[in-house]
Amino acid sequence: MADFNIAPTKPRKPSPVARKDADSENFPVASRLLPKHLRPHVMAFYRFVRLGDDIADDPDLEPETKLAYLEALERSLTTGQAKHAYLKPALDLRASLQATGVSDRHARQVLRAFRRDAVGARCHSWSDLLLYCRFSANPVGRYLLDLHGEGVAAGPASDALCTALQVLNHLQDCRDDWAQLGRCYIPLVWFDDSAISVERLVETESDAKLRAIFDRTLEHTERLLERAAPLPGLIQHRGLRLEASVILSLAESLAQRLRSRDPLKKRVVLGTHHKLFATARGLARAIGSK
Repeated sequence: MADFNIAPTKPRKPSPVARKDADSENFPVASRLLPKHLRPHVMAFYRFVRLGDDIADDPDLEPETKLAYLEALERSLTTGQAKHAYLKPALDLRASLQATGVSDRHARQVLRAFRRDAVGARCHSWSDLLLYCRFSANPVGRYLLDLHGEGVAAGPASDALCTALQVLNHLQDCRDDWAQLGRCYIPLVWFDDSAISVERLVETESDAKLRAIFDRTLEHTERLLERAAPLPGLIQHRGLRLEASVILSLAESLAQRLRSRDPLKKRVVLGTHHKLFATARGLARAIGSK
């Protein structure tokens, strides 16, 4: 595909309003637990991924335009050439990767998931969702492991945690994803099994059948968190070990809260006291693992 040399049909930049920033994410991004000299590199990776996600989620862009923007984003990352100002995060990440020696494959893998989002692909089974998360979430953990000089031992547990975080986010946003973007990441076959339509996600309150689907999602996610539990003990770098343990604890707390709250009524989040308690628990667990 040719680089994006002409202005889009509408005279506007892609995703002028980001859906999220680092401060509004569920889990810490480049927290003070990580070394100060590595935090700018983590933020460079985050801004690249955030831009790609915002492009894929822009409701005002046609799929073909989204794909063109994402192609230009990857081209700028790999070549170091950018013809538009919005591509600066790709150039910044390229410079960061060159400085740290980390491969660009993690960032490029995430773009594969965004291309799938751009064309409205849905997850028909749990295996399909896991495959999606392999590219949308797992490369983030792999990038952090590589950045901190970790070996391969922590990889599988990191993948399990990242996939769990992604699925929890999908469950939090299930109503908005369907109503605003026409997307459903919860396996569609589970709706078939319950003899209900995915269109029910537009409702403002769950019934017993929808609640059963949400609980089924959480059961699978809790198994992922069990597989992720050894992760802190597998990480050698102290700061990353602490951050991984805190994120694991926050994910466990969010999964528990989603058990008792209806994501169709209101987006389920952790309150300040829940976050503080989960953070303290995670830090204690990490310190005790070494």
